[in-house]
Amino acid sequence: MTTMLDDFSRATDWALFLDLDGTLIDIAAEPDKARAPAGLAMVLEDLHRSLHGALAVVSGRPLNDVDRILRPLKLPGAGQHGAELRRLRGGRVLRPRPPRAIRRVAERVIATMPEGALVEDKGHSIAVHYRRVPHLARTIRARVARALAPDRREAHVLHGKMVAEVKTNGVDKGQAVDALMALPPFRGRVPVFLGDDRTDEDGFAAVLRQGGHAVRVGDGPFVPGGPCLADPDAVRRWLATLRDALG
Repeated sequence: MTTMLDDFSRATDWALFLDLDGTLIDIAAEPDKARAPAGLAMVLEDLHRSLHGALAVVSGRPLNDVDRILRPLKLPGAGQHGAELRRLRGGRVLRPRPPRAIRRVAERVIATMPEGALVEDKGHSIAVHYRRVPHLARTIRARVARALAPDRREAHVLHGKMVAEVKTNGVDKGQAVDALMALPPFRGRVPVFLGDDRTDEDGFAAVLRQGGHAVRVGDGPFVPGGPCLADPDAVRRWLATLRDALG
C-alpha cells in the first residue's frame, strides 16, 4: 500500500517536525554520548532550505544539547518537550525560568535514586535513565512517583524508553508544534511529525488535528495503522530520499 512515505508529490508543502533520540539518531547508553552520524547535518541543511525553513527538531533534550549534536546547525525547534522554543534558524531561544516545583522534585529524585540510575537535570525537566539497570525499572519508577507526589498538581511523570521524566504540567511537544505552526515559515503547511516514543504522542496528536501525518519510528503502538519507519537508519535514508526528491 502506498503511503505518504512513498509519495512525495505534495512534499513541497510539508512542515517537518523531527524528534532526535531514537528518530534522527540512535539512542546512546548515556545521553551525553549521543552522536549524529556523518552526513545527517548536511541532509537536514538541504531539507531546511528546500522547505523554505519549515523544518524543526522537537526534542526532550535542551536545545543547546540538540545544537551540540547537530552542529553546526541551529535549527528551529523545541527543547525539553516544549519548554524551550526557537522559532527561526539561529534565532533566540525562548526559555522561561524553570518552575520551583521542578527544582523541588529534582532535589528529592537525586537523593533517592539507586546506584546505576542516571539522573539528568535539564532545568525544566528531570529525566531518570535506567538503561544500565533495567532490572530496577519498577523500583526507580516508584521512587520517582514518590518524589513527585508533593508537587503533582504542578508536574507529572512521563515514561519513555528506559527513562522516567518529570516535567511541568501544560508543557508538551504538541504545544510546541502548535506554536511553530502558527508562525511563518510553518504556517499554512501540512505538518509531518516523526517520533519513536510515548513522549512524542502529543506531537503526533497535534499534527493529526491539523490534517498532517504522524510517522512512528520503531515498534511503539503510538499510531496504529499509520505510516512507520523501522529505526533511525531508515529515517535517515528516507530523509535523504526526500531531499533528493525536493531537489
